Amino acid sequence: MSPTRADSAVRIVVVHPDLLGTYGDGGNGVILARRLQWRGLAAELVEATSGAPVPATGDVYCLGGGEDGPEARSAAELAPGSPLGRAVESGAAVLAVCAGFQVIGSSFPGAGGAEHAGIGLIDVRSRKGSGRRAVGELVTRPDPALGLPELTGYENHGAVTELGRGVEPLARVVSGVGNGTEDGAEGARSGRVFCTYMHGPVLARNPALADAVLESVTGALAPLDDTEAEDLRSERLAAARRSRPGLWRRVVSRG
Repeated sequence: MSPTRADSAVRIVVVHPDLLGTYGDGGNGVILARRLQWRGLAAELVEATSGAPVPATGDVYCLGGGEDGPEARSAAELAPGSPLGRAVESGAAVLAVCAGFQVIGSSFPGAGGAEHAGIGLIDVRSRKGSGRRAVGELVTRPDPALGLPELTGYENHGAVTELGRGVEPLARVVSGVGNGTEDGAEGARSGRVFCTYMHGPVLARNPALADAVLESVTGALAPLDDTEAEDLRSERLAAARRSRPGLWRRVVSRG
């Protein structure tokens, strides 16, 4: 968080929930705000709907998943030079899920496979995949540098996303598809920008990831009792094992 706003609420902006809200990813913003408030910290949750400028004074921006047409419209409104880009340059964090992940990259496929320009916050490029649509439970092992447990979510996308220079995967696939590239990458991470194909919403299933996003702008946070969230995680991880048992065993056995 900017030193000039050290005494103010952490401002969390859900970007275009009317366009990128198909899978309930707007819940990620609610979770971020609640985890701050449970610690006695002030949080402000802002929904920035389409057709109006996105606030440039956010500390964390959340983008979710959506259909092809709304995704293209969101990218057009968030074109280079928008307040979102300036906020990131000033130190704001971003959590981008699925279509939101594609929008903040360099390009993504639209209806019929036509290529659309992203807003270029990070160097990732998405294209239409040649196989079946990736649908189902997704389990990943995060970058060890993040110190996070396995991540769980639900993927539903037809694109393949390749990472460019200076961009690391958020995690490696244990079970599921992820970015769809041969290296087993899932999502992306560059500075304070976190991207994933996991819905759920992802932060409800993975409170440690929520805190990693928050701590990138607030610094270290006090621990919380996440017993209920861990029960949800355990149930979802068990569901993934049941839904894709062969793949789970094969990937885990590789170590």
